[in-house]
Amino acid sequence: MRIVKHFFDFYINASIHVALSVYALTWITLLEFGVSQDNTVLYFNFFATITGYNFVKYFGLAKFHHRSLARKLKVIQVFSFFCFLALCYYAFQLEIKTWLYILVLAVITFFYAIPFLPRSVFVDSNQNLRQISGLKVYVIALVWSAVTVLLPLLDNAFMLNADAFITTLQRFIFVLALMIPFEIRDLQYDSLKLSTIPQRIGIPKTKVIGSVLLVFFFLLEFFKDQTSSENVFVLALFTLITLLFVVFSKKNQATYYSSFFVEGLPILWLVLLLLYGFF
Repeated sequence: MRIVKHFFDFYINASIHVALSVYALTWITLLEFGVSQDNTVLYFNFFATITGYNFVKYFGLAKFHHRSLARKLKVIQVFSFFCFLALCYYAFQLEIKTWLYILVLAVITFFYAIPFLPRSVFVDSNQNLRQISGLKVYVIALVWSAVTVLLPLLDNAFMLNADAFITTLQRFIFVLALMIPFEIRDLQYDSLKLSTIPQRIGIPKTKVIGSVLLVFFFLLEFFKDQTSSENVFVLALFTLITLLFVVFSKKNQATYYSSFFVEGLPILWLVLLLLYGFF
């Protein structure tokens, strides 16, 4: 049983789970816009997510404790390196015009993790974008929505229209709502300088905001020129499930409440779409 837990913890800590969620959201975009399954983009986003997330999460640890890294972290580093190689392989198969777009997102990710701002801005030594007051969740939502909606459409030469931008806005709002259980969980760890939503207005009001965001996320579907009863039904069910996770989130959560169940909600969304289409 211990070995199963070790593998499961590696699955979570090495960002494989979050990468599958990004993979799922990318696939949902391809399904929604009738684009044939593009494995290059799907695999690129998968390996890019692992590489990017592990870089952001473990850069500081690797920088200051390189000689005394724990065995688990060393394994994650090696795993991330091979994922980076896979990322490069799939990146070279993407359209050239997509590269500039990827470069912009890569720069955002880089400065999200790397200290570069004056220390006077912070209460600690982490001088990066993720430490700027109130900015963290918006950076994450921006990158996720761009990577999972615009990137696959651009690489497949899809002419961006109003529906594409509405979907991008939907995805941005969804990720903001999805971050709320994490923000609530991290209340006991986050620096006050971060000024997260729960820190500023408290947990009950934060849940209200999350609920409003999810309602808006769902209603935006009706502003699209092209949608389907399948999308609306699945989206309604999925919105309700996500809402329940937001409402029942708390400061002292079960170990895997956010890191597995909440973070895996996009995978559930994809499964619901595929099952509905199958039946």
